[in-house]
Amino acid sequence: MTYRVVWYKRDLRLHDHAPLATAAQAGPVLCLYVVEPDMWAQPDASARQWGFVRESLQDLDRELRARGGRLVVRVGDVVAVLSHLHARAPFVAVHAHEETGNGWTYVRDRAVAAWCRAQGVSLCEWPQYGVVRGLRERDGWQRRRDAFMADPAVVAPLRIDEARQPDCVSALPEAHQLGLTDADAPWRQRGGRRAALAVLDDFLRERSLRYRGGISSPLSAVSACSRLSPYLAHGCLGLREVEQATQARLAQLPTEAQSHRHGLQGFQSRLAWHCHFIQKLESEPELEWRNLHRGYDGLREDEWSDERFAALVQGRTGWPLVDACVAMLRETGWLNFRMRAMLVSVAAYPLWLHWREVGLWLARQFVDYEPGIHWSQLQMQSGTTGINTTRVYNPVKQARDQDPHGRFVRRWLPAMRRVPDAWLFEPWRMPAETQLRCGVRVGVDIPMPLVDLDAALRQAKARMHALRARPEVQAAEAAVVRRHASRAGRREQPARRRSAAELAQQSLF
Repeated sequence: MTYRVVWYKRDLRLHDHAPLATAAQAGPVLCLYVVEPDMWAQPDASARQWGFVRESLQDLDRELRARGGRLVVRVGDVVAVLSHLHARAPFVAVHAHEETGNGWTYVRDRAVAAWCRAQGVSLCEWPQYGVVRGLRERDGWQRRRDAFMADPAVVAPLRIDEARQPDCVSALPEAHQLGLTDADAPWRQRGGRRAALAVLDDFLRERSLRYRGGISSPLSAVSACSRLSPYLAHGCLGLREVEQATQARLAQLPTEAQSHRHGLQGFQSRLAWHCHFIQKLESEPELEWRNLHRGYDGLREDEWSDERFAALVQGRTGWPLVDACVAMLRETGWLNFRMRAMLVSVAAYPLWLHWREVGLWLARQFVDYEPGIHWSQLQMQSGTTGINTTRVYNPVKQARDQDPHGRFVRRWLPAMRRVPDAWLFEPWRMPAETQLRCGVRVGVDIPMPLVDLDAALRQAKARMHALRARPEVQAAEAAVVRRHASRAGRREQPARRRSAAELAQQSLF
């Protein structure tokens, strides 16, 4: 029997899935997902991510069975699994999406490609997003991305002719069986395409009305944001189908529905940045672990503080909005973009922590961890790209702007419920008699700030600006712009530098 393997990775769906549609049209297929223990042992993997993926795999299997197929699950090394399957019943091709993942998956994909060449098996790969493999410079990239998004979405096959192999299905392991001993997020979003479509429909019909003006505050963002990021990150939805569904919804709205139209148009503008950031990692995989601009090497690496990092991770920095965000992230696996940016900024500037370890911790917290977006944002918010404006978020100012009545902070930090409004933003300044009266002891019930915020920010900015002013650092910026900067206008000139406020709004999250 001649058949093809459809290798699922971060593309857990049937719709707009070119590898599946092409393979199914050619004949029998074996739909394969390999649970890779070594991948889940990486420092950016977590139980909450596996829980979401596990639910998505179960949903995918139900969809496949409804069309005559099924999802074959094996646990182990992908090359070993493919070798075993091929020895039992040779297949002619492996069909898969290109993946821009972490360094481990990059090496894994190269090993699979080498195995396919050695066995005479065709490896057929398709782009999943508007990310261009082998791209050296950004000129012309935007046109190629937009053309991909404008192409019709690939229709899922109505029937799948399954290439059956006996005794080749393994049960989906539990998180602890993969060595993932961290806690799942009890209030995280559920995985699977059915849940994804419900979230998409709800957003396009109603919640997008509040998108503009609602995505910055951690209170309103919970419903105003699309909440599609985990479904895009794990491929339960295709980016192209989301973009086209958004355009279709816009076409349905009457002209007078201006608020709703503005919300959807704002969402479209954020979708446009999705591939832009992933392309950075595709073009330069090293940005996962080294500074995009090498002139910033040594800036923070030699001044690491275990004490400050532990306080950040445990949510006891002493700045209420920061600690409340950490608490929410721990319980839900999600946080809106402005608060993510604030966490990274606080880590990078007043706490002066290098972005790599901070990024690994945050990656494990995020159910929607997308390596290309994640590491690009970590470096941008930490100031090591060399081509973006230094963006420093003051956590006290952010609290005044985004949570002026303290509802978010008091929800996630129970001790803050007893703090009077007058001391809501800087509770460490409460007089001793006020602490006694409200029953909150600074340094016991709520932590003291780790550093003097104003002094730490002044020092951090001065160090960054001094480094950035060096001629050799400025001279190296041009190469980073050519390879990674967005292009604006028909002549595709390097985009102007944007302010922190602008960039904070330009995200899917």
